[in-house]
Amino acid sequence: MSKQYICIVCPSSCRLTLEERDGKALVSGNLCKRGEAYCISEHTAPTRMLTSTIKITGGILPRLPVITSKEIPKSAVFECLSELYALKVKAPVACGEVIVKNICRTGADIIASRSMELAECI
Repeated sequence: MSKQYICIVCPSSCRLTLEERDGKALVSGNLCKRGEAYCISEHTAPTRMLTSTIKITGGILPRLPVITSKEIPKSAVFECLSELYALKVKAPVACGEVIVKNICRTGADIIASRSMELAECI
């Protein structure tokens, strides 16, 4: 059995082929070792950084951009998004502030990726 991947580690975008033989993963098509590691990781336990926005009240904008503190399992992305879509925070928020600790038991925190000041009343 072989599977095809496109490496996203560097700009070369190598077309990788992973074949399993005798319980070992053999990767071909990579120009560097990082591509081999990426392919094996993507095949066995794919992970993603999650970026999104959440509702914020009292801010200069209606939504606050957020990002995970580390990659999370790809299988947890939609569960994490559901939790984020239900969330609402209040301004002010500082860039880098932890919004949610250990989202969906992934070990990753949700962090504000920009500051949001209070909106001034006119």
